[in-house]
Amino acid sequence: MPDMLSTLPIIDPRWLLFVRVAASGSLSKAAAMLDMPQSMVSRNIAQLEQQCGQRLFRRTGRGVVLTEFGEQTLPRVARLVDEADALADDIRNARGQPVGEVLVGLLPSAVGQFAAPLFAAVREQLPGVRLHLVEGASAQLEEQLRDGRLDMGIVLREDEASIGDAHVLARVPLHLVGRRGDALVSKSDVALTALAGVPLVVPSRPHLLRARLDRLAADHSLPLQVAVEADSVRLQYEIAAAGGGYAIASVQPGMLDARLASSQIVQPLLERFVVLAESPLRPHTRATLEVRRLIHRVAESHIT
Repeated sequence: MPDMLSTLPIIDPRWLLFVRVAASGSLSKAAAMLDMPQSMVSRNIAQLEQQCGQRLFRRTGRGVVLTEFGEQTLPRVARLVDEADALADDIRNARGQPVGEVLVGLLPSAVGQFAAPLFAAVREQLPGVRLHLVEGASAQLEEQLRDGRLDMGIVLREDEASIGDAHVLARVPLHLVGRRGDALVSKSDVALTALAGVPLVVPSRPHLLRARLDRLAADHSLPLQVAVEADSVRLQYEIAAAGGGYAIASVQPGMLDARLASSQIVQPLLERFVVLAESPLRPHTRATLEVRRLIHRVAESHIT
């Protein structure tokens, strides 16, 4: 979504507000994202509703939700906003460097490697581009990509068949993670069969990693014992550090704290793929293409 103050007036800026409020579900959140007073957001939405002759939003105790009329209107307005954004960028691009906002989602594990160098590279090489970074779990980022709320995102895919049109940035092995000093994670690797009957700390269904573990258990006739379900890696690590079981996660060198140790799972080797996925609903602009190029460059600098 473009900055309302710098957007070429191809579409009424109040419709940009409408799309922002619909995406955030809150007038205050939309105001914060746009760096505008909430009263201005409310006033503009009220003006739109008056012109339309119908309510676009219904106020609730937790924010706002679309009315039936708002739900019917949003998809068409969102397409118009995207087209107007792309046209405005094309007009400005004709003057020189790429311009416009690019929304990029990052996994928590990717923030340390990508956020600062990507921001620095965009600021230096693409001064006309506004980089908007969002942190979230892989499933959350995938949903935002499907909905068109992100241009691109660094996410995890569990196997090669699920990569699709995404660009592979890295292959990362799965490790068994446990409390430091535990015999099961004292060596560099551990066979998959050694996990039989071991108390595991894993995400709940329908998490993709959980589905993959279920398939592995069935394929290898392996009895997996789920001791605790925890839906974030941080929670899994805390439970493992307390001796409550073993987590299964992608571990990068030097990323575990002193309480934990890990062994790579082998026989078979289990890998996940860190990929750069793009939204099928967002336009491909010069700005997004250039940011994608910089993401690949940052990824290559960490591999080499």
